[in-house]
Formats: sequence, structure tokens, C-alpha cells
Amino acid sequence: MSLLRSRELSDAFDRAAPAYDRLVGANPGYHRHLRLAAGRLGLPDGGRGLEVLDLGCGTGASTAALLRAAPHARITAADASEGMLRQARAKHWPEQVRFVHSPAERLAEAGVTGPFDAVFAAYLVRNTADPDAVLGSVRGLLRPGGRLVVHEYTLTGSPLHRAVWHGVCWSVVMPLGALGPGGAGLYRHLWRSVLDFDTAADFHARVGRAGFTGVRALPVGGWQQGIVHTFTARRPAEGPDPAEGAS
Repeated sequence: MSLLRSRELSDAFDRAAPAYDRLVGANPGYHRHLRLAAGRLGLPDGGRGLEVLDLGCGTGASTAALLRAAPHARITAADASEGMLRQARAKHWPEQVRFVHSPAERLAEAGVTGPFDAVFAAYLVRNTADPDAVLGSVRGLLRPGGRLVVHEYTLTGSPLHRAVWHGVCWSVVMPLGALGPGGAGLYRHLWRSVLDFDTAADFHARVGRAGFTGVRALPVGGWQQGIVHTFTARRPAEGPDPAEGAS
């Protein structure tokens, strides 16, 4: 099965958006894991005076997690799907949150140029056409010393964890997704995209190659243990950027 890409994927998220919150809300630990990941940004003083980018915000679940972790931060939340953003904007937000319609690859065209003190990207990178380019762009949007958290489906490579992912997708996620608007196509894509993406170790190395330092891969609990990881890193604080001049 071929993966959906770019416009096709955005269109699939548009169609699924009205039922997306209900589906992810049925996933044990989904919102708790997002809150834990956002908290790992470790922003001081509730984020007061800081600029934070929520990249791939979807219907706003990650934005809500960021607000809980940093209630005083100014948050720019961006997503490629207008349908998902429509769901997000319909919720109640404080005035320091703004939503922007833009793919991760074309943020500058939408006026998102930074610099940001922190970037949070949940369930985004594996769905981009060029993960390395996106990570490089994110590094460029961060201030020196800025913090990055990527929360992503990245299997350990263990046959057990692959089997759990298969089983959950085929017995729960895709059947439930098929009942909603847009059908099961998006969820078949999500199943396949996880299998085709980096392992946790490979993504850890990818983030390092993108010029970030202090990269850590942290597991989550529950049924997603070994399936979802949170990656924390920083843009170098001073001196030459190690990604500059890399070929």
C-alpha cells in the first residue's frame, strides 16, 4: 500500500477532522502522553515571555498540552489541514494562542519565521515528505539554546512492538476510523507510516545529524511502550552551528 503524501494527506485529515477528537480520545493515555511530552520542554516560569511553536497542531490537543505546561507562553500553532484547524479554532483559547494554516515545509510563506524559544512537534515528522529538511527548518526557527521536543510513533524494532502496533491498528483503529467521515484510508496510512518510519534509535540519530545537541529518547507507558517515544534536544547555545557546512 502506498502512503498518502502532501495534498492527499492534508485532504484526508480534512475529511476525518470532525471525528478525530473522538477517536484519539478513545486511545488510553493519548492526552496524558501529550501533556508529559510538552512538560519535557521544561520551560521556566510557565513560559512567561517565551515564544513557542506547536508544529502540526491538528485539532489543538498538542496546543492544550503546551498551555498546561507553559500557560504564559505565546503559542503559534500551525497545521497543513484546514479541516483540523477548523476544529481547533472552534475551541476556547486565551489570546496568546494563534493558529496558522501552513505545512511544516512552508512556514515562512505563512509568516512564521521565529525566532522561537521552543518547538513542539507531536505526531508530525513521519508524515512529512522530507523529515531532514523539516528538522533543519525547525533548527533555523529556534533561538540559540532553544528547546525541541518531538513526540512521535517510533518503534524500537522489536518484533513484539511491531506485532502490537499491527494488532491495535487492524482490530481497533482502522475499524473505528472506518465509521467516521473519510473512512479508513487515513488510518491505513497512519498504520503503514509508522512501520515505514525510523526506529527510535534511527530517529535519535537523525535529530543529531540535523544539528541538535543533547538528544534524548524517552519512552511512554501503557500499550504504547516501545511504540511512541518523546525526543528532547536543543539548538546549540553558542559557537558555530554543527549543521552549518554539513553536506
